[in-house]
Amino acid sequence: MYRLQSLAARSLIAGALDQCTPLISLTSLAGVRHKSQGPSVEKHGQMRFLTAEAKAAAGRLDGKMRERTLTMDTLNPQVKAVEYAVRGPIVIKAGEIERYLEEGGTKPFSEVIKANIGDAHAMGQQPITFLRQVVALCTFPELMDSPSFPEDAKWRARRILQGCGGHSLGSYSASPGVECIRKDIATYIEQRDEGVPSDCENIYLTTGASDGIMTILRLLVSGKDSSRTGVMIPIPQYPLYSAAISEMDAVQVNYYLDEDNCWALDINELYRAYQDAKLHCQPRVVCIINPGNPTGQVQSKKCIEEVLHFAYEENLFVMSDEVYQDNVYTPDCQFHSFKKVLYEMGPEYFNSVELASFHSTSKGYTGECGFRGGYMEVINMDPVVKAQLVKLLSVRLCPPLAGQAAMDVIVNPPRPDEHSYRQFHQEKSSVLGALADKAKLTEQFLNSVPGIKCNPVQGAMYAFPRIFIPPKAVEEAKALGMQPDMFYCLRLLEETGICVVPGSGFGQKDGTYHFRMTILPSIEKLKVLLDKVRDFHISFLKECSALE
Repeated sequence: MYRLQSLAARSLIAGALDQCTPLISLTSLAGVRHKSQGPSVEKHGQMRFLTAEAKAAAGRLDGKMRERTLTMDTLNPQVKAVEYAVRGPIVIKAGEIERYLEEGGTKPFSEVIKANIGDAHAMGQQPITFLRQVVALCTFPELMDSPSFPEDAKWRARRILQGCGGHSLGSYSASPGVECIRKDIATYIEQRDEGVPSDCENIYLTTGASDGIMTILRLLVSGKDSSRTGVMIPIPQYPLYSAAISEMDAVQVNYYLDEDNCWALDINELYRAYQDAKLHCQPRVVCIINPGNPTGQVQSKKCIEEVLHFAYEENLFVMSDEVYQDNVYTPDCQFHSFKKVLYEMGPEYFNSVELASFHSTSKGYTGECGFRGGYMEVINMDPVVKAQLVKLLSVRLCPPLAGQAAMDVIVNPPRPDEHSYRQFHQEKSSVLGALADKAKLTEQFLNSVPGIKCNPVQGAMYAFPRIFIPPKAVEEAKALGMQPDMFYCLRLLEETGICVVPGSGFGQKDGTYHFRMTILPSIEKLKVLLDKVRDFHISFLKECSALE
């Protein structure tokens, strides 16, 4: 028995050495595995375990260290081209400062306030009770016997579990998602769009909206040189789009939102961008974020009609990112889904324009980013291509079932006649009401600061103010090899502990500078943040003016 244990241990060691040993004979391997083959074979096997000699031989080839296979020279060039400002260098710097403070270091501030990302719960927002109850029941069905959980939550959890393999949230689902959840989403869309039909066969659960967006782009990107796919995106944009375009080696086609008109989408600018792009690529898709990220605008119905007409005329696929559809704060603004507007434009449009719409658990009033739940609805896709979509989705097996369950609660919340409705409605209204108050506060406060101009935050979770950066600071930033607004935001972080994202990470017109900040912190912390931004900006302007 001891002999077998010894040989087993040697096999494990050999497996580790295999990673660095260039050549191993089959007889050596046999010497380890088969005691019956005798001493001579055992001797050959032992040669593998002379660790000092083995390591020396493996680590050197003609006196040189073995080169790595994966280096920056051999790395996929499309990966090197990817940039994602929301979690970029400034956020890494913020993490370093946080650790420094935790280790007892001193700064002019006691904490880092991360206003760089729309992570509601990290900013202190409390979960919606009913959603967590349903997911908890799905995760640990033994809680069904607990009187602490309401019957309407238990009913939903049972229904979801019945659609799961083995009645367990730990099973795989079908690649498009749990069937009953897809049906609930279709029902939700019909109710939201006031009767516009929705087919659950066009619904696909996703790992957050980002997963769906990436999947559709993978279907669309093709061609080489002047036939490469052009992807039209708004500028400013959410950096997922530019990162995906770089990774897939597609062509980014920028159309600029109108900052002087509250970041509205100008149809003439859309046509300009399209015509210019046709000279060097083949535009195939137009992407819209509504409500806007980072700009916070809510597009009008007329604007959406113009975009859909443009897509119909130019034979473009439409991708409508609608993850902030519940986040509309300005009383005279209203969310209009692209699908509903398309339906109201008549059968000629509704039955022909290819449209993918996206939603998520991460935003809205729930802010459940960590569940990574989402869905997309895809209409008018060629049936043969649709089969390819299903194939592509099957490669990643299925989205997380906990995220699917969370998505189901969002589209199938408590009804007015159910026990949990009152608490659910109070919590939802409280979250959205607080966000509306903070949107207004942020806009008004920033506009009171000399050298800062902020458009109304009509929706979503961010302000995207324009900041004046004096020429001297612009020159200093360029001398350091960085964008002026990156220089500004790094100074802001190092002097105040406020972490925001420079506008250059989202795209902006040349000669203009911005930063994006979330409005998610508590009202008390938001006021502290805004006070610090004001004091820093005024000091920054005075310092640069003195230098000039």
